[in-house]
Amino acid sequence: MKRAITPGTFDPITHGHLDVITRASQLMDEVIVAVAASPGKNPLFSLEERADLARRATAHLPNVSVEPFEGLLVDFARSRDARVLIKGLRAITDFEYEFQMAALNYELGKDIETVFIMSPPQYMYLSSSIVRELASLNSPVDQFVAPFVAKALQEKYAGLRSGC
Repeated sequence: MKRAITPGTFDPITHGHLDVITRASQLMDEVIVAVAASPGKNPLFSLEERADLARRATAHLPNVSVEPFEGLLVDFARSRDARVLIKGLRAITDFEYEFQMAALNYELGKDIETVFIMSPPQYMYLSSSIVRELASLNSPVDQFVAPFVAKALQEKYAGLRSGC
């Protein structure tokens, strides 16, 4: 069985993420969406909230599961008997960062391959940080994320604005 990990912070999961996950699910027998704790990124949503949104976004994909994780990605991949990491690339800046990460992961786990999936043009500009920025300014984000993600963003920022 070919099992892959598609890692990310997914704060929140976007249509661009879902495109990569969907395409990965067509290539592999099983895909685990690994939602990284990423405390250094100071995520808007908690780890469990991000995992829940990812589960809901991928519920229609029968060979995809979602798991939160902390620690090294290569250790998580080994613990799930996955030998492939699938990452999405949008632009040159993504490539530089992901190239570094792929090289580091190779040094940490030569038994684990990194595969890149290029983003289609309609998602090349899309990122979670752009979606968060728009949502924080009370701008609609429905064209970038699933409706339940847009609602979660709206509720999160309403709570922050009211001091809750």
